[in-house]
Amino acid sequence: MVFTMNPVANPQAIVSGPNYRFTVLTDRLLRYEWAADGQFEDRASTLAINRHFPAPKFRVVENDDSLEIITDHFHMSYDKQRFSPAGLVAHFNFRHTNWGAPWQYEVSENLNLGGTARTLDLCDGRCDMGQGVMSKAGYAALDDSASMLFDGDFVAGRKPGDRIDGYLFCYGRDYKATIKAFYTLSGKQPILPRYALGNWWSRYYAYHQDEYVQLMDEFRARNIPMSVAVVDMDWHMVSDECVPHAGWTGYTWNRNLFPNPEKFRRDLHSRDLKITLNDHPHNGIHSHEDAYEPMAFALGRNIDEKRPILFEPTNAKFMKAYLEILHRNLEKVACDFWWIDWQQGPYSKVPGLDPLWLLNHFHYLDHGRDNNTNPLIFSRYAGPGSHRYPVGFSGDTVITWESLAFQSEFTATASNIGYGWWSHDIGGHIFGFRDDELVARWVQLGVFSPIFRLHSSDSRWNSKEPWIYRSEYEKVMSDFMKLRHRLIPFLYTCNVLGSVNDEPLVQPMYWLYPDSDQAYSFPNQYIFGSKLLVAPIVEARNKVTNLGAVKAWLPPGPRFVDIFSGVVYDANRQITFHRRLDEYPVLAREGTVLPMDASPAPRNGCLNPDAFEFIIVVGRDAEAKVVEDCGDDVQQSTASKGQQRRMTVRFDQSQGRLTAESIDRPSQFRFLSLATVPDAWKVYCDGRDRTEDVKLTVELGSQSPGLLVECPFSEGEHCITIELGPDPQLSVVDPTPCLERLIMDYQCEFEIKDRLWEVVTDHTKPLNAVIGTLDSLGYDDSVVGAVSEYLLADSRLYSPPASK
Repeated sequence: MVFTMNPVANPQAIVSGPNYRFTVLTDRLLRYEWAADGQFEDRASTLAINRHFPAPKFRVVENDDSLEIITDHFHMSYDKQRFSPAGLVAHFNFRHTNWGAPWQYEVSENLNLGGTARTLDLCDGRCDMGQGVMSKAGYAALDDSASMLFDGDFVAGRKPGDRIDGYLFCYGRDYKATIKAFYTLSGKQPILPRYALGNWWSRYYAYHQDEYVQLMDEFRARNIPMSVAVVDMDWHMVSDECVPHAGWTGYTWNRNLFPNPEKFRRDLHSRDLKITLNDHPHNGIHSHEDAYEPMAFALGRNIDEKRPILFEPTNAKFMKAYLEILHRNLEKVACDFWWIDWQQGPYSKVPGLDPLWLLNHFHYLDHGRDNNTNPLIFSRYAGPGSHRYPVGFSGDTVITWESLAFQSEFTATASNIGYGWWSHDIGGHIFGFRDDELVARWVQLGVFSPIFRLHSSDSRWNSKEPWIYRSEYEKVMSDFMKLRHRLIPFLYTCNVLGSVNDEPLVQPMYWLYPDSDQAYSFPNQYIFGSKLLVAPIVEARNKVTNLGAVKAWLPPGPRFVDIFSGVVYDANRQITFHRRLDEYPVLAREGTVLPMDASPAPRNGCLNPDAFEFIIVVGRDAEAKVVEDCGDDVQQSTASKGQQRRMTVRFDQSQGRLTAESIDRPSQFRFLSLATVPDAWKVYCDGRDRTEDVKLTVELGSQSPGLLVECPFSEGEHCITIELGPDPQLSVVDPTPCLERLIMDYQCEFEIKDRLWEVVTDHTKPLNAVIGTLDSLGYDDSVVGAVSEYLLADSRLYSPPASK
């Protein structure tokens, strides 16, 4: 795999002097350097691999003791001395700075929106998320002075001496423009292989290979799809008498547990599963390892002495042998990609060379060496620029509601430093307590997260198979894991287009609504795949209502529809969502098309589906693309790997017309929250009226209720057109049946139920009187709040009676 860099800046963008250099990368992005010896750095760093931007428009005003650089967006002044808070200052033409204050070198601003952390190991709730490239102040600086450099085919530390190397992002609150500039400087997000988007099984447990395969068969027998089999450290020898250390590091198969690893590979691959092995490389290669002699010969070591080959990531010769001999030989046996479990800190023999950076960079490049696959590693975050090496392993979280509550904010905030592919320990890993509801809600969050990976410790009481939980929770966990694989057409398309368009899968609300104070007030809420609003439930259910609740904000614009219940919600307000265990607050705007796998229980491996289901929310024009790699077809062909297939679905609101182009397999179109059949509906295939050949039903009271149009057309690409009639609108649905089910489930006095029912079924009063009466009853907020949510969801529901 070629690592593409273009680190030398456009000379027309450079302003320099004896000890300083400024590079105007864009009219809103400035590199600033100071070097006591006047030697500046043009090699790529871990942060900055591309500095050759087109020279923007700017002007320079220079005197003997001062320098000014002026663009349309910032005005920098410099006193030509070593950088200082008074001597290097930037003013801006936007209004977001605190009291109009400028940026001053090394003066911290407390409005930075955060980045991410190296690990969540042992976190029980919040942790420091560092600095990102976005700030409510409108500007943010990244210090790159101590980062590792890429030097030819290897790496190097910074030159010694007094040096400063930093980048100032001055994009105001145009956060999407900020992240585009960051990705241009630091490299785009790579495209993940499709299988990475499915369900991963991981457990720190000494499985026998047959036991592991049987477990995967048990998932399949229960129609729960899987895609990645994670094997923790016990694949290699750990506590054998010949192992001279603690056993975390190892490169020799444990033949007691894996007597035939080649068969293990064949067994899992035949089930469309990929394998990742855990590697703690810090203890090096000792003489008991199968690979000791070939490694010693490659490195010129005397094997007779049986001295350990120490882990030396700063040694280019060692890293070459480490990858080509040690790891590739294991890959041939049974490893599709590596879980790099480095926990030993950022220090090495060469100052500035963090072993984690070295491992992530060279493992990733080595996995993509044949250029016929999208490479993948599984490792911790090493700092800005780490987004180039997906996916992230966030470490061993504590099993508590506090950990769950923080994880959605943590994931969304990581996008502020471009890190879009976190994988968390779903359900938590260590300590904590058994709470089936907690695990079920964690699984639901995992479905609407970048990577879905169940994980647990080796405790016999702490595993994550859904069927070891109480039946209510088992069903929810199983159904949501099926849903994750049903979402793969959407997720893979986001994966591809997000790489091209610089759009992380998870985005904080303030990216889309930067000038709304409320967008910053709901940090756990986020946008998923640019189409869905997710408000995670991170607290236990109320014992009376049996409902989980979460406060959320619906931003201004078109109405929202809950994709599970079909309930329509007015926009531009705060609301508390109340949900049963089998529900989750995931909403789509009017004007949304969501592609899914039509199978209720997709196969393993995330292969391209046999049939599609498209969820359509009418009310606005909409468009969605479906991108597939032909190499992910069920009948896989190596020759077709990398060849893209694209389909487009558009909805024209004014005409009420859906057009699906290049559809090559049976598809069904679910018009969410349309409760009636249009009078003159028509379906065309390639211009021919095929209305008689399709099935049309209205599904009410189920998940994702609405109008379902099932089109059986296959055998080649087709253009399907569905005519609903002009300007179709989301149906206005009487909430009374839902309220009856809701109140029926309340665990409370029958008198309370009777009074609630009396109030909500009195249609003689206007809505404000109904809500006022509910509030006056004096019942608990959770009891009244869930009822009020339904009544207040859609303002079209409740019209005041006509005056007499």
